[in-house]
Amino acid sequence: MDAFYASVEQRDNPEYRGKPLVVGGTGNRGVVAAASYESRQYGIRSAMPMAEARRRCRHLQQVRPRFAVYAEVSRQVFSVFREFTPAVEGLSLDEAFLDVTASLKLFGSGRDIATRVKARILETTDLTASVGVAGNKLVAKIASDLDKPDGLVVVTQANLRNTLDPLPAAVIPGIGRETLLRLRQQDIATVQDLREADTHVLERLFGRFAEKTRLRASGIDDRPVVPARQEKSISAEETYDSDIDDPEVLYARLQGLAERTAGRLRKAGLAAGTVQVKIRRADFTTYTRQKSVAHPVNGTEEIDTIARRLLGGWMAEQPGAAVRLLGVGGSQLAPAGQRDLFAESEPTESVDSALDEIRERFPGLDVGRARSFKRN
Repeated sequence: MDAFYASVEQRDNPEYRGKPLVVGGTGNRGVVAAASYESRQYGIRSAMPMAEARRRCRHLQQVRPRFAVYAEVSRQVFSVFREFTPAVEGLSLDEAFLDVTASLKLFGSGRDIATRVKARILETTDLTASVGVAGNKLVAKIASDLDKPDGLVVVTQANLRNTLDPLPAAVIPGIGRETLLRLRQQDIATVQDLREADTHVLERLFGRFAEKTRLRASGIDDRPVVPARQEKSISAEETYDSDIDDPEVLYARLQGLAERTAGRLRKAGLAAGTVQVKIRRADFTTYTRQKSVAHPVNGTEEIDTIARRLLGGWMAEQPGAAVRLLGVGGSQLAPAGQRDLFAESEPTESVDSALDEIRERFPGLDVGRARSFKRN
């Protein structure tokens, strides 16, 4: 999709059309979540501090995000995708890979299908989309960014080199700012330079990924489109060797389960509209308590807070009860918008992101939040 959040706001608010607009937090610490194409003429980009965006454009229109609306539009767009193929791999609310190999006989060529997808999205949502068509995910992704907004670029074996070679090396995945600086020091500026670079130079720059980088610069990518399995719920639970009747110990265990559940939600790009706590007593009687929320959540502190209230309510009903099993789960799942991360850079979300990264890098490490526990 093209400038997705900003385009939805311009669609729904005619007074914003044709004007530079950003979606994001409006406070001093706010960050731009999305920038309309009009605002990009002033050098405004996503992830830019809002204060800098305002400095660049004095008449900038600022809108706080409406993630529930974006999630609904996203569902409409993905429904259009599935009209043409079940092989849809979502990358975010507004981006996906489609494998249309099995649909060619029914709907025509890749270009034909892309044209029809764009038309159906416009008809369904009144929004434009840019599409890249190619033989693999890497080249299709690059192609989709070449003619925004409302573009359609088809890359075949016949025009692959002519399309990729002149592009900046930064279009190749895995090349960040620091790597780009090192490439420039080696006079490697374009995809062609990268493809033709000396093997020893690439090995110094990319180590064991040197050959993969050259293949990418050659437009070679064998990754399949992997449709996401639709999760109905995500949860974590523990069965204890010895029954637990100490409330503080139960709250501590509950926090660890909330962290695991929240981390799994974030990794799946989902948020929960309902949070559940599962409790099994020593006599195997099982109880479930749940609470629905107005806006789906996937933050550790949010889920832990709700779960603690649910557990506290149950313990008030069952004073002194010993617990054999405890679980925390989330259901009524929806795509996770990038919520307050773009609004006011919430400290709790920064902690969640840091802990997620640590767990990803060191899977055997037991790491979590510190918290003082009080009886509710």
